[in-house]
Amino acid sequence: MSRAATVAHIERDRIIAILRLKDPAIAVTVIEALVAGGLTLIEITMSVPNAIGLIADISRRLPSDVVVGAGTILDVDTASRAIDAGARFVVSPVCRSALVAACHKREVAMMPGCYSPTEILAASDAGADFVKLFPARSLAPSYIRDVREPLPHVKVIPTGGITADNAADWLRAGASAVGVGGALLDRAAMAAGRFEVLTAAAARLRSAVERAR
Repeated sequence: MSRAATVAHIERDRIIAILRLKDPAIAVTVIEALVAGGLTLIEITMSVPNAIGLIADISRRLPSDVVVGAGTILDVDTASRAIDAGARFVVSPVCRSALVAACHKREVAMMPGCYSPTEILAASDAGADFVKLFPARSLAPSYIRDVREPLPHVKVIPTGGITADNAADWLRAGASAVGVGGALLDRAAMAAGRFEVLTAAAARLRSAVERAR
């Protein structure tokens, strides 16, 4: 998949499921549950044990319409290893232009983390495909609308505190997509092996996003 195709997929699908797990043994089952609920963009964060190996594993297992990315990337070396494993997009909680350049050299989409308008513009000037607005939990959807008034060209993906109840508000305010983690991963359900709960949560989020179109 080309970088342009990945960007188009993200803009079309509008939901990135963010995986942060302590137990990598259940990761594949969790991902399969989310995909069954209608999600096709999966971000594996580097906080997951053996995250690089997991990216390689699920990149081989999942259908071709499911796109795997790497999250919590802080340096070029880690980004390169994630891309070698099969990551088609790279996400960072911070803005580092070297990461953007390194990912683009490999034909992989990159979204650095930003918070202020100055950071957002700097990321856009560096060529970022999207800007991860983080942490969005402390902001309101109107923040994106306000930022995009003087910067209408930026593509923003809020992450942190996004749920099925507020995802549509962020999208209507001008977000290109949303990054969702905790709202999809019911810890008690996973501990009990009730992965159908995750599928239902993914389906609710998918429904909420479709209503926002």
